[in-house]
Amino acid sequence: MENTNMHTFQKQTDFEVVVVGGSYAGLSAALQLARARRNVLVIDAGRRRNRFALHSHGFLTQDGSEAAAIATQGRTQLRAYPNVAWANDIVASVTNDGGFFEVTLGDGGTVSARRLVLATGVTDTLPPIEGLAERWGRRVFHCPYCHGYELDDADIGVLATSELSMHHALLLPDWGRVTLFLNNAFTPTDAQSAALARRGVAIEATPVARLDGEADVVLADGRRLPMTGLFVVPRTTLTGELAQQLGCAVEAGPTGEFVVTDSMKATTVHGVFCCGDMARAAGNVALAVADGAMAGIATHRSLIAELDLAM
Repeated sequence: MENTNMHTFQKQTDFEVVVVGGSYAGLSAALQLARARRNVLVIDAGRRRNRFALHSHGFLTQDGSEAAAIATQGRTQLRAYPNVAWANDIVASVTNDGGFFEVTLGDGGTVSARRLVLATGVTDTLPPIEGLAERWGRRVFHCPYCHGYELDDADIGVLATSELSMHHALLLPDWGRVTLFLNNAFTPTDAQSAALARRGVAIEATPVARLDGEADVVLADGRRLPMTGLFVVPRTTLTGELAQQLGCAVEAGPTGEFVVTDSMKATTVHGVFCCGDMARAAGNVALAVADGAMAGIATHRSLIAELDLAM
């Protein structure tokens, strides 16, 4: 663990805010707090959700930038503030003693804070198809708005995981020629089949055996259908159990649970804010940054409100 100005950092030091998660949402939240001259600690395990993707798209001024470069630049800019400390670590547990939070790190150290911002994201669980995980973020994607344009109006596959894949299949014809691989995940109704036909989507019922080459779909009957890219709806789980430990309410979304927040990104537990992919049913880099900015501002305002009440 290190302080940005390289002074000795004592783990027992209290912070006004601890931000758990140093990806796009956490960085954005911490930046607002840093600029409000609050003492902030960011704890980051270094596992961005989009670490498998080479480039990020759809984020104003950063369209086409390397995903890792955006995160690196964000860290560099944030850590230039002398009131920000950074820990390359995980959070093992958190306790809440009447709004006073004690955070235990993976190395056994502890820090305390008056506010917590959770931004640990979600973890994707992919279908167990041979060759899929190796192409995740490179030729296999989940967000058409992030990666559809670069497929250059070519052949695009949708690997069905549930009826939710209908959403992908109906969207993606704006980006290319689409084949929906049912893969025994669901059977379209007559109405759904008609909707797919109106959008020009081909339906392939033969199960998928594996992915090969750039993004070739090899079917169980041996046929090989070359694709430029494929889209899949993964199941998501909250990364870590901090929200559950603290008693934050969670809600079932289309692909997995997310933490319930109000419009200011406050959770159901006083003093705990949450932002990014773990606090919405779906998201991308731009939405994560916006969420983080709101969480950081709201966290600062809650500290001011607490002072007013104490006077």
